[in-house]
Amino acid sequence: MFLIPNWLVSIVTFPGVIIHEFAHKIFCNITGVHVQKVRYWKLGNPAGYVIHDEPTHLYQTFFISIGPIIVNSLVAIVMAYISLRVSTDLIGRIILIWIGFAAGACAFPSDEDARNVLKKGGLLLYPFFWLIWLANKLRFFYFDFLYSALLLLIGFSLR
Repeated sequence: MFLIPNWLVSIVTFPGVIIHEFAHKIFCNITGVHVQKVRYWKLGNPAGYVIHDEPTHLYQTFFISIGPIIVNSLVAIVMAYISLRVSTDLIGRIILIWIGFAAGACAFPSDEDARNVLKKGGLLLYPFFWLIWLANKLRFFYFDFLYSALLLLIGFSLR
């Protein structure tokens, strides 16, 4: 497998990381969980984070954890759609497609997000945990980039 250095992936996908962390924050606000600190992006690991109070209900944990896959996926589709319908210059289209691609590539919840849901939901949410775990392990084979490309294709094909 051709390996892209992590620092390069981090720089190329930084808009997606920002959107990912913003999605966590949005769902904290929606579910009533107090946010203590947000770091939208930094070079390194983790590239961003949201520190919040401990959710008291499973639905809070679940939606805070899956917020990025909802928001980032929608942003990727919308950016692709807009790039073909609104932007008239090449540079504008490239920027919109780049933001969309980065958003899609950073859509998957982290293993820690999946563990948090599993901790609150127990056996009921094992399938969710294993799907996220598998998606994160498949990043080695650029599954996140393939997912992002699929989202862009969906956005390009909307009428």
